[in-house]
Amino acid sequence: MKAITIEPNLPNSAELEEVPEPDPREGSVLVEALAVGVCGTDVEMVEGKYGWAPPGKTRLVLGHESLGRVLEPGPNGPFSKGDLIVGIVRRPDPIPCPNCAVGEWDMCRNGRYTERGIKQIDGFMSERWRIEPEFAMKIDPSLGLLGVLLEPTTVVAKAWEQIARVGQRAFWEPRIVLVTGAGPIGLLAALLGKQRGMEVHVLDRVEAGPKPDLVRALGATYHTGRVTDLGIEPDVIVECTGVGQVIADAIQAIGPGGVVCLTGVGSGGRPAGLTTADVAAEMVLRNNVVVGTVNANKRHWYKAGEALAAADRGWLGHLITRRERPEDFSQALHRGADDIKVVIQFVDA
Repeated sequence: MKAITIEPNLPNSAELEEVPEPDPREGSVLVEALAVGVCGTDVEMVEGKYGWAPPGKTRLVLGHESLGRVLEPGPNGPFSKGDLIVGIVRRPDPIPCPNCAVGEWDMCRNGRYTERGIKQIDGFMSERWRIEPEFAMKIDPSLGLLGVLLEPTTVVAKAWEQIARVGQRAFWEPRIVLVTGAGPIGLLAALLGKQRGMEVHVLDRVEAGPKPDLVRALGATYHTGRVTDLGIEPDVIVECTGVGQVIADAIQAIGPGGVVCLTGVGSGGRPAGLTTADVAAEMVLRNNVVVGTVNANKRHWYKAGEALAAADRGWLGHLITRRERPEDFSQALHRGADDIKVVIQFVDA
C-alpha cells in the first residue's frame, strides 16, 4: 500500500512510497483511510524540525488528523464494518506516570508518551491503518468527511474544559470571549464559545476572505489590529497564534478574574513594552490566570464529537478549503492565503 512518510529531522524527506500492510499487532481494527488533515505540525516535521521514527525504523508515516472507514472490526469490538472512525493520537507512557495511569495521558509527567504520526508510532497518512479499539472513536455518520475535524476540535474541547476549571476557583459568570487567530483551531474555539452561549470576538490579520465571513456566519464579531485596541474587556481569551506580541497583548487585555488559555505554539519574538514584574503584579492584583493546554485525552474526544455533531454542517464544511490527493501531498503542505483546513483525501467519504 502507499503511504506518505518522512525521515525525521531530515528536511524535505517526505515521499509517497510503498510500505507493508499494517501489522495486526498494531491493532485489531483494520481501517481504510478516507482523509487526513494537514496542520502546522506536519509542515514542521517535513521541514525536519522534529519527529521520531518507530523503534527499529528510519522513516515515519505522517498524519495525526484522521478519518477512516472500518474494513475489519476485529473480534468482540465496539465497531462494525463500514463505521466511520477517527484514531486517537497520543498513547500513555509505558511506566506509567501517575497521570497516564489514570487516563490523563495529555498531562504526562515524564514525556515518555508516544503519538501517532509524530512520535514513535506510524500515523494515518496511509491507504490502510490498524488501531486498538480503545483508541478509536466512532463519529456521527452524518458528518462524513467533516469527521476529519475531530482531532483539532479535541484541542479546543480540552481548552474550554481547562478554562472552566480555572474560572470556577471563585464565583464566575464569563460572558465575553476573545479568540486570537482564525485558523482551524481558532474558528473551532469560537464555535465552542458560541455553543456555550457566549459573546464571541475573533481577531486575525486578514481583512477579507473566508475567515471574516465564517466568523460572522457564526454570529460572532471579527476584528483586525491589536488586542489592546479592540475596546473590549474579555472574561476569556483563547490564544491560538503562538505570536509573542499577541500573547503579551492578551495578558494585558484580559478582564479582572479572567483566564487566558494558550493553545498556539510559536517561537522567538520579543514583545515590546512588556516588563515581567509589572505584568506579574497586574495579574496578581486582578486575579488573572494564564494557562497552557496541549493535546487531549479520551473524554475530550467524546466532547469534541458532541460539539461537531451539534454544529451546522454547512458552516463546518467551509472550514475545509482544499482537498488534495495523496500523490499531490506536497501541495497540501503549502498553505494559500485563503486556506483554513487542507486535507489529503484518499477516497470519498
